[in-house]
Amino acid sequence: MQQREVTDKNNTTWTCVQAYGGLAKEASEKAAALAENDNGTIPVVCTPGGGAKSVRLALAKNWLEGTPDETLLAEIEAVQEQDAAEKV
Repeated sequence: MQQREVTDKNNTTWTCVQAYGGLAKEASEKAAALAENDNGTIPVVCTPGGGAKSVRLALAKNWLEGTPDETLLAEIEAVQEQDAAEKV
C-alpha cells in the first residue's frame, strides 16, 4: 500500500492513502477502478496523527507523485472547513 505523509501548519502529520489501497493488488486495482469518479478522480483518505478526524478527498489518479504538498494540505483544510460549516 502506497501512502504519503504531509504536515500542516499546526504540526499535524497526515497520512494519506488511496481508498482500498490495503487490499491485495488485484482486488485493490479493481476496487480503485470501480471507485473512480466520472471526473477522473479517485477517493483518498487522510488520517491525522493527532486529534483531528480523518478526511476523504477526491484527487487525480496521479496524486501520489503529481500533487504538491501545499495542494494536498489545502484540500485537507477545505474539507475540514466544510465539515465545520455544516455543524453550525
